[in-house]
Amino acid sequence: MRVILTTAGLLTCSNVFMTFAWYAHLRDLRNKAWYVAAIVSWSIALFEYLIQVPANRTGYSNLSLSQLKILQEVITLGVFVPFAVLYMKQPMKLDFLWAGFCLLGAVYFMFRG
Repeated sequence: MRVILTTAGLLTCSNVFMTFAWYAHLRDLRNKAWYVAAIVSWSIALFEYLIQVPANRTGYSNLSLSQLKILQEVITLGVFVPFAVLYMKQPMKLDFLWAGFCLLGAVYFMFRG
């Protein structure tokens, strides 16, 4: 259980960096050239990879590749929704809930038995 919690924690931190690298430039750098946004995003993504690679290596010691991927997807949605609503000022949508239920189904099938 410790490995799964460590992996989930690292993947969550990694995902925060990834989400900012992928999407924050849409708000913060919209008036800059695309290559400026790309360089800033790549700079942020470096930190994402410095956390994500050890997270996946740790997780793969106890989880299958499919379980690791589904865990990442659940964390992605868990990080993205607050980011979209709080940082990007997007409206809260019921679709986030339905997507979450679909991911719970995926978790069930990947982690059962």
